[in-house]
Amino acid sequence: MSMLDLFRMEAENHCATLSDNLLLLENNPGDADALASLMRAAHSLKGAARIVDLSALVGLTHAMEDIFVAAQEGRLSLDADTIDLLFTGVDLLGETATVTGEELPDWLEQQRYKVEQLEESYRNLASAAPAAGTADKETGKPKTPSPPATAAKDEQAAPDTRQGQEKDAAPDLSALSMMDLFRQEVEGHSQALNDNLLLLEQDPSSTAAMTALMRAAHSIKGAARIVNLEPVVNLAHAMEDLFVAGQEGRLVPDSGIIDRLLAGVDLLADLARQNDSGQQQWMDANLQAMTDLVQAYRAVAASEKHLTPAGKSPAAASRRSTEPEPVPTTKTAVVPETRAPDQSLRISAEGLNRLMGLAGEVQVEARWLPTFALKMLQLKHRQDKIYRLLNNHLDTLYFGNHAAMPDENNVRSLLRGMDDCRKLVNECLVEIEDHARRSTEISHHLHQEVIANRMRPFSDWTRGFPRMVRDIARELGKEVQFEIVGADTLVDRDVLDKIESPLNHLIRNALDHGIESPEERRQAGKPEKATLRLEARHSAGMLSIVVSDDGRGIDLEKLRQTIIARKMIAEEVARELNETELLEFLFLPNFSTREQVSKISGRGVGLDVVHSAVHEVRGIIRTSTNAGRGTTFEMQLPLTLSVTRSLLVEICGEDYAFPLVAIDHVLKLRPENVKEVEGRQYVTFNQERIGLISARQVLEKGESGESDPEATMPVLVLSDRHNRYGLIVDAFIGIRDLVVHSLDRRLQKIQDVNAAAILEDGTPVLIIDVEDMVRSIDHLISGNRIQRIEQEDLDNGGRMKRILVVDDSITVREVERKMLTARGYDVRVAVDGQDGWNTLRKEPFDLLITDVDMPRMDGIELVTTIRGNKEFQMLPIIIVSYKDRQEDRNRGLEAGADYYLTKGSFQDETLVRAVEELIGGPDPD
Repeated sequence: MSMLDLFRMEAENHCATLSDNLLLLENNPGDADALASLMRAAHSLKGAARIVDLSALVGLTHAMEDIFVAAQEGRLSLDADTIDLLFTGVDLLGETATVTGEELPDWLEQQRYKVEQLEESYRNLASAAPAAGTADKETGKPKTPSPPATAAKDEQAAPDTRQGQEKDAAPDLSALSMMDLFRQEVEGHSQALNDNLLLLEQDPSSTAAMTALMRAAHSIKGAARIVNLEPVVNLAHAMEDLFVAGQEGRLVPDSGIIDRLLAGVDLLADLARQNDSGQQQWMDANLQAMTDLVQAYRAVAASEKHLTPAGKSPAAASRRSTEPEPVPTTKTAVVPETRAPDQSLRISAEGLNRLMGLAGEVQVEARWLPTFALKMLQLKHRQDKIYRLLNNHLDTLYFGNHAAMPDENNVRSLLRGMDDCRKLVNECLVEIEDHARRSTEISHHLHQEVIANRMRPFSDWTRGFPRMVRDIARELGKEVQFEIVGADTLVDRDVLDKIESPLNHLIRNALDHGIESPEERRQAGKPEKATLRLEARHSAGMLSIVVSDDGRGIDLEKLRQTIIARKMIAEEVARELNETELLEFLFLPNFSTREQVSKISGRGVGLDVVHSAVHEVRGIIRTSTNAGRGTTFEMQLPLTLSVTRSLLVEICGEDYAFPLVAIDHVLKLRPENVKEVEGRQYVTFNQERIGLISARQVLEKGESGESDPEATMPVLVLSDRHNRYGLIVDAFIGIRDLVVHSLDRRLQKIQDVNAAAILEDGTPVLIIDVEDMVRSIDHLISGNRIQRIEQEDLDNGGRMKRILVVDDSITVREVERKMLTARGYDVRVAVDGQDGWNTLRKEPFDLLITDVDMPRMDGIELVTTIRGNKEFQMLPIIIVSYKDRQEDRNRGLEAGADYYLTKGSFQDETLVRAVEELIGGPDPD
């Protein structure tokens, strides 16, 4: 990356700081923090421009810095005109970020006249003082020189002073770039107008929303004036007047006013999407619509309480209608647009600095290798020398030349040489171990940092949803409170790009199918305004996105009847379906419970699209409903598509990876748990019969030799929409974060396989396509080809002793789990006392290790509960806590713990010795 490219990145960040703080200063001219931030940003830009030898920008930023210093010292008051002038400079500086590094000097040469005029204006401002006779007679404030070339027409009329240019030279193309910058600014401010209008509709008295609206309209007005778009100036000005009336209490906006304001926002947002070639045509086509809106806004701001649509009397307009009033645009519901694939990725300066730091560490570690190789070469030379000497002595012995026999000194010299080689080998081993550790840590941090920089806030994809909900709700005559929870949750942009459309379907479905009309809700004893919630959160290493409503819920009997009427399955089978099985039919293609097609839903494509999109990103979707209480759709998705968290298993001597998101449960079964009916083997889990099948048969692997008849069976519980199976594998290896590598397209689709990955030791591993594997199992069953699972098919040894670790700290849990797993124990974990108690009642364990301070149920309560149950009175228990006071120890031991250790025991063998003393080694007795 060139120095000019780095400057452009820095300019982009500092221009954002300048813009934000100028807006703050406009509302609070005495804001010292804003002035300090402005001065620092201008000063930093000046220094950066000087480093890359952009003298024109050095002068401009220096003059800008002088203005902020004068304002800090109280010699200059920054009024609205001055701030507009400063924004002109900020816009020009910000435009440098859009020009490639190689083209930046030429571009600045083209802009030289504008830069010089702005610099002169800034210097005149900074040097102005009331004592010098430049103060305004009425206000006493320094006068603000008019910007000489801020409008496009002024810029075109300005003389060209560049040397070496003819009068008929090509026109300055800077106006084109200014127009691009204008459209970007309008796009951002339109979103702010949209969001705050929706807030204002919920709370008409919100001064914060009204202030933000006024500020956004004011900024659009100034930007439009700079590029000489007078109709847009008038529209934004009329909006601003209306918001000022609201701030002053002269206007309380109702839904009709909000509708018209949103119509204006739609026009502005539509303008921001136009390109240069289509902008003038768009302006011509929408001029009358903007003029009508300006007249309407001015009428409202002049103290009208309701908008009067053309052709209607004020009395008629004051009557509320169930349908929204027509607006100049033809849009009634704004649906989030599908984004084009990003060609670039924006990261923060802090993230870039961390990446550069890690890259530097990688470079340092790489430089170590040649030095180490030289040391190994020296070792080889010493060994070669010793080898030659030994050969010479052996030859002497062989030929019986006693005169040439080595004396004691020669032998000792050989021994010293061998000793030196041994020491050097030991040193090299220590060095390589240290290097391997450092390299592993750096590569891990580098990988995590790269993933983190791919993440963006969930709010980046949800900005259009509040407006969509508002418009559709009004169209349907419903009242809805839309809530977004976890807007700051970081998600991979590739994941969200793929599920943005499914989210849109789920929200529209909830509005049309789930939420009742105000009258229905009132009759049901519910608030007239429904609640629709969109939530994003990280859970158990996955991204969970939930769409829920408090509507009528799904009528399961009506759903059952629809399934029967369409003859999708036999009526007898349909009568036996449980709730989960019934709800899965909603995701089938062309399935809908709506009898009539509407503009909102009823086409039977929404939920099928949702399922397909979620499956495409290796996720799952679950549905739950409560009659009269609402419906919830939960999508569990990977945090990133480039890395998948998987369970590694062994099948016939080979490793395979199963994505965690696709695994329902993990079991270890003893032979006596396996039942058989009509030749089919199954296990009962959570009151459900789960059929068992060998992974070797599904993957067409060979059989293993005999094994311990008492061995347990590792089982993965897998499912699709209709069936659930227990897949028997040879052994569980552990959970890994795997970097996904797509298979070569020439291989086409490999049955049961989705992708591949490389393990830490370089071993390739296949990532299983679980849904495809379930289909393979279905085919085996339908063909009656399931083989009986014999105990000799297993090869995973005897039962290991099992330990349950209970701690609310993931760090402590992992330390204890890894420490004990490395010793050969089978370790499970629980996140708090309640989770530990539930796990203990479901599965057998030989030992419990618990913390004390935990949510829901602390460690003392857990131990007391266990000792109060006859089934677990003899279970060995160890408490491991940070608390080391004698009274804390007494509480733990009195509750029934066998050991009370501090968490410092991790540093030595204390915890392991305590475990071995209570239950012995990991192997069965």
